[in-house]
Amino acid sequence: MSSNDKPAILLMLGNEAIARGAIEGGVQVAAAYPGTPSTEIVETLASMAGEHGLYVEWSTNEKVAFEVTLAASYCGLRSLAAMKHVGLNVASDALFSSAYTGVRGGFLIVSADDPDCHSSQNEQDNRVYGLHAYVPVVEPSTPQEAKDIAVYALELSELHGVPVILRTTTRLSHARGPVKLGPLKAPRRIGTFDRNPEKFVCLPHNARRMRLEAVNRLRAVEESFNSSNLNAVEGSSRVGVIACGLASAYVYEALEALGLRGSVSVLKLLTVYPLPRKTISSFLEDKEKVLVVEELEPFVEVQVKALCHDMNFEVSIHGKDLIPLAGELTPERVLRGLTSFLGLSPATPLGTTTKVRAALPRPPVLCAGCPHRSTFYAIKAAVKRMNVEAVYPSDIGCYTLGYYPPLEAVDTTICMGAGVGLACGLAKFSGKLVVATVGDSTFFHACIPALINAVHNSSSFVLVILDNGLTAMTGGQPDPVTGVNAMGQRVKRVLPEDLAKACGVEFCRVADPYDLEATMECIAQAIEHAQRGLGPAVVVARRKCALTLLREHRQGKVKLAKRRVNGELCSGCTACIRLTGCPALALKEGRVLIEEDLCTGCSLCESVCPRGAISTS
Repeated sequence: MSSNDKPAILLMLGNEAIARGAIEGGVQVAAAYPGTPSTEIVETLASMAGEHGLYVEWSTNEKVAFEVTLAASYCGLRSLAAMKHVGLNVASDALFSSAYTGVRGGFLIVSADDPDCHSSQNEQDNRVYGLHAYVPVVEPSTPQEAKDIAVYALELSELHGVPVILRTTTRLSHARGPVKLGPLKAPRRIGTFDRNPEKFVCLPHNARRMRLEAVNRLRAVEESFNSSNLNAVEGSSRVGVIACGLASAYVYEALEALGLRGSVSVLKLLTVYPLPRKTISSFLEDKEKVLVVEELEPFVEVQVKALCHDMNFEVSIHGKDLIPLAGELTPERVLRGLTSFLGLSPATPLGTTTKVRAALPRPPVLCAGCPHRSTFYAIKAAVKRMNVEAVYPSDIGCYTLGYYPPLEAVDTTICMGAGVGLACGLAKFSGKLVVATVGDSTFFHACIPALINAVHNSSSFVLVILDNGLTAMTGGQPDPVTGVNAMGQRVKRVLPEDLAKACGVEFCRVADPYDLEATMECIAQAIEHAQRGLGPAVVVARRKCALTLLREHRQGKVKLAKRRVNGELCSGCTACIRLTGCPALALKEGRVLIEEDLCTGCSLCESVCPRGAISTS
């Protein structure tokens, strides 16, 4: 990955290839908030920070990450901000203004979109941001192109003084492919900021001028795209396909299966905004009909139809009438659309005729020993003890899995921070007790303004902060609680209870979820506080992530009090399984067994067993 002696070919994830391209392109500053499918980009850069003299950080949210890297660009340094598609929503305010101010050092924004909602709350096509914000968008189709386009985009950004969005998707971000490494850029730059308020202050009288400058920059980028070798034409048929980004790989595969590779003209389009009108006009001028294949929105299709109107081309343009609008594209889905477009009989599925038995679908579950499971159980038990009817707004993270039986302690999940924001409204209008849950990383990301709002507007509810000391769902990246930064350096910890108190919260307690009775009592007291209308009550349920505990146990750093089942006492009632849903528990021959390798000694199963059949091993 770091070799600079001779060209080498490595097998890389698409995200790793983007990181390598960033280094080859001279990036010196990178920042992100962890979010699948983008996480590995900054993880890779962080692992190489010392070797290549990079500054890399996990920021508290995507807007902050964007602003840190934009500042680096203002100082003349090349920089990268990476985020998943919904993360760009958080950073969008800064994005729009950055297009007005322009940039100095090359500034690359990686948006990792997630068609089919593999790990997200929605599908979203962030190419639209380019159109709305006057920001160029490029879209690679292979890991090799991901690396090369990262280099190209940084150079383009610096040449024209404009931010550039590199749009990838889950399939490309997490696909592996051979990548030929290029030389690393040298020498390194020293950042300096030259004061220029007319350029960087978006007051209305400046912004009106800036908008025109942004439009002119975009026109200059279009000329660069028209001459770019990133876009390639194959074949000279009067029937054509415009294939965008990763979709081009599916188009080629489908044409191969149909025996039509080379007989149908294909424009592989990697510079999707601004549309390279000269390149596309040249492709369209002799065509009878064209199919636009792209993932999610008809972003290029609509632009191509407008171009045909402007140029008086009598071309029949197809797209989302044949290619699905929702869900992730696959070779089979593209094959079906292509055969319909070409007027062929329904196609045989791609690949061999060997039948593969699909895995049975199963819902994701909290890990064995996850402290969130104990906390959710304690919440439901405390609500039952207090004899109240409750509603449970929650947020984005591992704990969203509290939605599933038997816990069923998540009623709403909208976006980062919305759990607390919704709690403010639900507490006033639902007529029920509100118990909101949020993780420590999400609390720092987007919940603090909502908590201040709750104090200021006297919204009385219970907020349980599920503090496992890191950003667990995306692989355990550090957050402000952890005491370590992205580059592994020890830093000062920031504790959520301190912030809650600083926000004006009067009831603030810390509990250990593995101490079930104490946690239940703490939450019951918080419920009483909220019922008396005394404002928000915060409980910080603090216990390390179960995966961290298991890792430390295997390393000999901690000893876990693992549980076992006394077969003579166990009646096989399965209360432990039914009430907790812990995956370390299983029923075999009428008795419950505990998988020792998974058990962390959380004691939840012991607490709920009605026969006292579970104890420490």
